[in-house]
Amino acid sequence: MDKLKKVLSGQDDGNADGSGILERANQASTLSWGTRVKGFLICFILGVVCSILGTCLLWVPGFGLAVFAVLYSLGNICALSSTMFLMGPCRQLKTMWAKERVLATIIMLVCLVLTLCAAFWWKNNGLALLFCILQFLAFTWYGLSYIPFARDAIIKLFSLCI
Repeated sequence: MDKLKKVLSGQDDGNADGSGILERANQASTLSWGTRVKGFLICFILGVVCSILGTCLLWVPGFGLAVFAVLYSLGNICALSSTMFLMGPCRQLKTMWAKERVLATIIMLVCLVLTLCAAFWWKNNGLALLFCILQFLAFTWYGLSYIPFARDAIIKLFSLCI
């Protein structure tokens, strides 16, 4: 707690160990493991609820696709952010951009932005739906990278089907 007070009041002795502000904030965190798990669950469930609600509102005439795009993207952001409670923000960002996840991360974030662009600026329902599907696939591929040999199993399964 003293470390957190020093960091927030500006009395910390600077960046002596070369770590950034996010890492220092992560080290100063006083969240217990139980609180971290609760934060993870709340954020993850909120993300799933947003995605499901967006899917249910997809069929509302007039504004359904725009609401779907926003809620689905917000749900993915919440679900992705939920793991920051477990790992901390620095470690989460480091693992997101690790060699085995960087492609899935980039595709997921680009599709997230393109989904919103297609829904609001371009007003193209087909593109928005396509980008949501690509966002889902990239997020799934990203999630599978945390399970040992899961990606290899999926690739093998699809190669057997083809």
